Amino acid sequence: MSEAASSEKIPVTVLTGYLGAGKTTLLNRILSEPHGKKYAVIVNEFGEIGIDNELVVGADEEVFEMNNGCICCTVRGDLIRIIEGLLRRKGKFDAIIIETTGLADPAPVAQTFFVDENVGKKTKLDAVVTVADAKWLKDRLKDAPEAKNQIAFADVILLNKTDLVTDAELREVEARIRGINPYAKLHRTERSKIALEEVLGRNAFDLDRILDIEPEFLHADDHGHSHDHGDGHHHHDHKGLKHYHDEDMQSFSLKTDQPLNPDKFFPWVQDLVAKDGPSILRCKGILSFKDDPDRFVFQGVHMILDGDHQRPWKDDEKRDSRLVFIGRNLPEAKIRQGFESCVA
Repeated sequence: MSEAASSEKIPVTVLTGYLGAGKTTLLNRILSEPHGKKYAVIVNEFGEIGIDNELVVGADEEVFEMNNGCICCTVRGDLIRIIEGLLRRKGKFDAIIIETTGLADPAPVAQTFFVDENVGKKTKLDAVVTVADAKWLKDRLKDAPEAKNQIAFADVILLNKTDLVTDAELREVEARIRGINPYAKLHRTERSKIALEEVLGRNAFDLDRILDIEPEFLHADDHGHSHDHGDGHHHHDHKGLKHYHDEDMQSFSLKTDQPLNPDKFFPWVQDLVAKDGPSILRCKGILSFKDDPDRFVFQGVHMILDGDHQRPWKDDEKRDSRLVFIGRNLPEAKIRQGFESCVA
């Protein structure tokens, strides 16, 4: 598929988070700001979610127009049917935002964009954004497996209501989040206040961004030694930061600077997700194949994989292959070994 074709796809943001964490505030912000873009927002239940009625212009049964040109629809129907309806509407959208219920696992929603052929041709999953409540997240992680799934699944996390906790509590809850998912971009927010470009149009799956944040403290063994940041200053940033290793969630990344053999890689990764898919929440990667001038980008949700040639490697770019896996009780040694066997 050519890059032109893939860039015409409408980006989709999946917005998830526990009840009361601040998703509605974020949605109302998107629906009322004069950003000059057209967003289609799909919510679970219009009445429940508390969209500010003053923003609504005229409403037919399922579709609500907003006074800034955005529209809102409810997922009373099947998600695919609604998206197909949106894609047929006259005004084209800059993006689609889907709000999942507070209790939901974002996986089935994310999978829709890989599975349904018609939807997959015209849209692409842009990022999963999770809104978390700084005050209550610790308790939720104890009693609610979906809260942990939402953190593990995220590309972008808004740690919201930071004004309601102490600095120590905030650092503690961030460390817990990092223990589950070190690869998400984390923002501290109050009342879900954030620049929309931090949430929408992230292209998070292009991994350029994920690989920028290969977290230092994952491979620093951190016995309080200082890091020289190249400016002659030594910062003891991570000192006293608790490390949490979540008992049942892990994440790790793989990389090689040797080109991969596609005839080995694809069968390996397909076999891996067929067998271990239930424990793999997310996997994503940028791959450099032998004799292939283009970067290959792929992502997976449980057993479903999707990939595409993205763009040519730039001359000054290091042609690395890198993968990230996030999941429950992952067979890390087996995955590392399998990946190494795919080198051309």
